[in-house]
Amino acid sequence: MTTDDPNIGRLIANRYHLVELVGRGAMGRVYRAEDVLLGGVIAVKFLIHNLLTPRMRDRFKTEARTCAQLGQRSLHIVRVTDYGVDGDDVPFYVMEYLQGESLGEVITSQTLPLPRFLSLARQICLGLQCAHQGIQIENQLCPIIHRDIKPSNILVSHDTGFGELVKILDFGIAKLLQEDSGQTSSFMGTLPYSSPEQMEGQDLDPRSDIYSFGVMMFEMLTGRMPLQAETHSFGGWYRAHHFQTPRTFDAVNPALRLPRALETLVMACLEKKASDRPQSIAEVLKALVPLEERYSASRQIGNRIGEVLARRSLPEERQIQQLPVPLLEQIYQSATWPTNMPIAQIVFPHVFAATKESVATIWVMLPMQEIRSLQLNRLYNKIYKNFLCTLSPHPMVLWITALYNRFHSKETGPRWLRCYLDLKTPQGQSLIHLLADRQEFYIILFALENPRECAHVIKVQIHHPQCLGLKQWAIQAQTTPSVGQPSLSKTMLQSEFERLKQRIVEDLVRTDEHPSWDG
Repeated sequence: MTTDDPNIGRLIANRYHLVELVGRGAMGRVYRAEDVLLGGVIAVKFLIHNLLTPRMRDRFKTEARTCAQLGQRSLHIVRVTDYGVDGDDVPFYVMEYLQGESLGEVITSQTLPLPRFLSLARQICLGLQCAHQGIQIENQLCPIIHRDIKPSNILVSHDTGFGELVKILDFGIAKLLQEDSGQTSSFMGTLPYSSPEQMEGQDLDPRSDIYSFGVMMFEMLTGRMPLQAETHSFGGWYRAHHFQTPRTFDAVNPALRLPRALETLVMACLEKKASDRPQSIAEVLKALVPLEERYSASRQIGNRIGEVLARRSLPEERQIQQLPVPLLEQIYQSATWPTNMPIAQIVFPHVFAATKESVATIWVMLPMQEIRSLQLNRLYNKIYKNFLCTLSPHPMVLWITALYNRFHSKETGPRWLRCYLDLKTPQGQSLIHLLADRQEFYIILFALENPRECAHVIKVQIHHPQCLGLKQWAIQAQTTPSVGQPSLSKTMLQSEFERLKQRIVEDLVRTDEHPSWDG
C-alpha cells in the first residue's frame, strides 16, 4: 500500500521506525516498522485522529491488552508486544508483523477444497475458544466475545514449518464479559455476519460468535452468503437475520458434495435462537476434528496409492532398488558417535537425516550394563517426556526425557536426558518442527565400552497437546526478540525443572507397578 503519509520515516518511542502503511480500518492505521532497538520487523497500529476520545482511547487500550494476553496463549490470535502513546498523544500498540492473505481474499479467488476448509475452520475455532475462555482483568476471568468474526478479520499466512496458519485479527469491538459491567445497548458489528441478538443490542455470549462463524463457514464452502438482504441497510439485514431461512448448500451449489455431518453443523450454527445453536466452540470443534482427521487421512492414502501405482509401472529391477530401508534400520546402520564429541556420559540433540526423511533424535552415551538392562527388561521401562519453554529473555526450550527401569533405577533414580533447544538458531527451529510434525523422536544409545557403534534405539511418541505447544513456541519465537543472554533462559528453565523433578520421580515410581513400554 503506497501513500504520502507523513508518518513514514518517523521513529516512535525511540524504537519503532515506521516504514510503510500496510492497512487501515475503522479504528486505526497499521504500519510495517523496524524495531531499531532489538531488530526485526513488526507492525504498529495507531488509533485514528478523529477517534481520539477518552472512550475510544480506553477501547483501543483494551484491544491491545486483550490481544497481548490471548496472543500468548493461542497461536491463532495476533500477538501484541507493546503499547504506548506517541509525541502527538496518539495511542499505538505493537504487534507481530503478519504476511499473508485475508480469508476474504482467499475465498474470493478460489473454492476451498474440503481438507483445506476443515484445517482453516479448526484453527479459527481454536482461536475463538481461547478468547471465549477469557483473560484476567483485576483478578477476574473475563470471557471475550469478538463480535466481528468475518473473512476480512481472519489472516491466512504460510509458515515454513507448519503450512497454513490462521490468525484472528481486530478485537477492536470485542466485549469483555465482566460481572459488574453493563452490556452495550447499541449495535456494533458487520451487518451480514451479525447474530440476531447482536442486532438487537442484547447481552452477548459466545453463541453470537458461533452464529457469525456459521455465516462465514457457509461462505467458505460455497463462495456465497446463506442470507440475502433486500437492501444493504440495518433494516434489510435485521429482517434477513431474524426471519429469512438460510439457503441450503444444495440450493446454492447442487454439485457440491459435503459430509452430512458438516452440513448439519453449519446449519445449526445459523439457527436464529442462540439456544438452538452449538452452545460452545468446543462443540463445534468436536464435530470438525473427526471430519478433518478422516478427510486428511483419505488424501494421504490417495497420495500413497499414487506412489505405489507409480512404482508398479517401473521395471522390476528399479522397483527393487527403490524399496525403502526402515528408519530404525537406517539409524542402526549409519549412526556413529561424532569424532568431535568426548567419550563420556553426555547427551545432545541432533537432526538425523535418513534417506527420505529427517527425524529428531537424542544421542546418549551410557555404560553398556545400563543399555543391556534397558534392552532385556524392556517391559519394565518407563519413559517420561516433557518440554518447558520461556520466550524471555531469550526464546529457549528445555527438552526433558527420563528413563526409569525398576532393575537399576530404584537406587540411583531415573536416567535424566536433558537438552536445550535455542529457538533463535536454525538447529533449534528444525528440531522443534520435526518434533511437532512427526509427534515422535528417537533416543540413540551408545556404549562407553564400544562408543563408535549404535548399541540401541528407542522410539518415543509425543502427546498431541505437547505437539501443539511446540508449534506455538516455534512460531512465536520467530517474532519474539531476544532481550538477554541465552544462559539466563537456561537458568530459569533449570530452576523450573528442579521444582518439578521430585513429582516426576514420584509418578514414575508409582506407575512402576503397571509395567509398560512407551515407544
